[in-house]
Amino acid sequence: MSFVQSGRASGLVILLIITIATIYFIERGKRGRIPSIRRVSGLDAIDEAVGRATEMGRPVFCSQGLADIHDSTYGPQTIAGLSVLSYVARLCAKYGTRVIVPVVSLTVYPIAREIVENAYRMEGKLEQFKLDDIPYLSTWQFSYSLGYMSLMQRERAGANVMIGAYWAESLQLAETGYKVGAMQVAGTANTHQIPFFVVATDYTLIGEEIYAAGAYLSKDPAMIGSIVAQDIGKIISLVLIIVGILLGLGGSKFIVDILKM
Repeated sequence: MSFVQSGRASGLVILLIITIATIYFIERGKRGRIPSIRRVSGLDAIDEAVGRATEMGRPVFCSQGLADIHDSTYGPQTIAGLSVLSYVARLCAKYGTRVIVPVVSLTVYPIAREIVENAYRMEGKLEQFKLDDIPYLSTWQFSYSLGYMSLMQRERAGANVMIGAYWAESLQLAETGYKVGAMQVAGTANTHQIPFFVVATDYTLIGEEIYAAGAYLSKDPAMIGSIVAQDIGKIISLVLIIVGILLGLGGSKFIVDILKM
């Protein structure tokens, strides 16, 4: 089978377009022309959850999953979770609400601590920041889960925001949040855990929505540029699939071979 007939040419063209688009939008963002992206509806649920916890006089829990930030596969989910943490911490500092951030990774801990501390500093309430509210629990999955559940029960969480890479502990945490009466917003790109979040939390960010939410909140040119470029790639792929189907139905086999991915 030739290079063209194998479909590799069309795949390389799409990859090249996405790469060029990513570089273009990142550079454009660095010059202050940041592309606009749709506000993920889950962010409104986060606002509601923090407001509800404030009215109840109970703390807000916010976690970023179990992945290390340097993990090439799951690390981006943690980065998205930290972007959401920055937003949640700023809201809590503004309203004078306590925010508790259970941490599983030693590399994530100083980042989470700095994010929360800066949030209180920016709101002029640094004296309200408590280092004990950024507890490092354990690198062991279920030790972390047990500590997290115990904290939610002891502190009577009013809201629980979980954005990041989660595994078997997802349902444990969500069920505990439900039992203590916390409003919960969760999101992960681990598809095997999404069903548990859907049935046990009040609002779920599904898959790529967590990256869009992180990019929207952080306003980071690199994150926004990559999101926009990915959307361009999806549109091109969809158009090629539709064209391929139509040509295939019309009997144009050679063109279909070119468009095959």
